[in-house]
Parts: sequence; structure tokens; C-alpha cells
Amino acid sequence: MSIWSRASLHCSYGPACDVLVDYQPISGRLVERRFQFGNMVLSRFPIRTSRNLLLPRNRTYNKLNLQRGALETVIEAPGGALRVYSVHLDHISPDERLSQIAFLKDRAQLYINEGGALTGVNEFGLPDPPLPPDFLIMGDFNMEPEGPEYVAMVGRNDAFYGRQPRTGFPTDAQAHLGRRSPESYSWISEDGTRRMHLDYCFVSGDLASRLTSAFVDTEATGSDHFPVWMEIA
Repeated sequence: MSIWSRASLHCSYGPACDVLVDYQPISGRLVERRFQFGNMVLSRFPIRTSRNLLLPRNRTYNKLNLQRGALETVIEAPGGALRVYSVHLDHISPDERLSQIAFLKDRAQLYINEGGALTGVNEFGLPDPPLPPDFLIMGDFNMEPEGPEYVAMVGRNDAFYGRQPRTGFPTDAQAHLGRRSPESYSWISEDGTRRMHLDYCFVSGDLASRLTSAFVDTEATGSDHFPVWMEIA
């Protein structure tokens, strides 16, 4: 089962920030120009619910810092409902990324208790949407493998057992399948002199055994970040 498809039929978008830039005259009318920054989920299967999670942030004075978010969706996949999070963490401060990771992990782990996007709609004669325990967290984390933020996400590596799937510590799909090398990268600078691995697909513990493939498509064009692909069966 491949979650993503180039021929996606369903989408959800969540702007973490939305700022009025100015007004432009178009055909005799003043039209707003707005700056938006957010996340999107594309799926070939129906998206049952979504909610926009605003990640913790602190003001900066000399470098751009904007409101970051994680878009949480519930997808009606053939094997059962599944949560998918589209994420983009801060690009400047490791401390801010650490707080964002802690917040994100809390939302993923406490999802059923919090109720996701909504519950109790049976009051209006409608069925509650599913509250699936399994989840995927994917996106630009602006962190490198084995850095402090990465370890906060997946836990410390044991010298004998490595990293086994555990509750509370999402599993890095590519690392779990042994598909990452020291030369792996998902971002390249404009001049080509710097390469870093910043983008990931994480899965909840129950999904780790269903992973069949994970890789970075470094042949893709259109962005300085390359898409990270993952397949579960």
C-alpha cells in the first residue's frame, strides 16, 4: 500500500500563518495579497478529518522566524484508517526544534484521549470519525541524524539492540530498513557545496514491521529538498 500518489484525488492544507502583505489593483478592484506558510497532505484515499497544530515558537530579531505547524489528517486507507502528519520545523534554533518535537510527540501519543479534530457528533445523528492509533509523521525537520533533536524524536541508540520500535518514540523508516548511509542527504545548497539529511518519514511502533521500502529521490527537481519516499504493506 503506497500512501502517496502523483495522481492524488484528495488534499488538505493548513496555513500555520497568514499575513496580509498589501493590496494590488486588478481589473479596477483592490485585491489582497497574502503571505501564507503551512503544510499540505495529498492522498488518493479520502481524508476524513484534519486539524492544524500550531507548534511552539519564540520571537527572533535578526533572522526570519514564522509560525510553524503540523497538519494532522486521518486518511481512510484500504488497510484501515491511518493518521498522517505533515510537518515543517524551525530552521534556526535547535532549542525551538526540541520544544516543537516534544509538542508534536505529545499530540501523536495523546491523540485518542484528546479526540482529534472532533468527537461527540452522534449528538447530531452523525457517526464519529475514526480515531486510529497508528500514525505517520513526515516532512522537513531541519535536523540531522543523531543530532539532539533526532535523538529526542526516536530515542537513544543501544549499542547491542540498536533502536527497537517503542511506544513514545516514532521509528525512522529509512534508518529502520538500513537504507541510510553516511553519504545520504535530502537537501542540497544552491551552489551544490553543502548536502544535509533534513527530511524524514517516521512511523508509530505498530507500523514498523509493515515497512517495505524507504528512500530519498535525489533525481527529483523543483526544490532544494528532495522527496523522501516510504512504503508500507
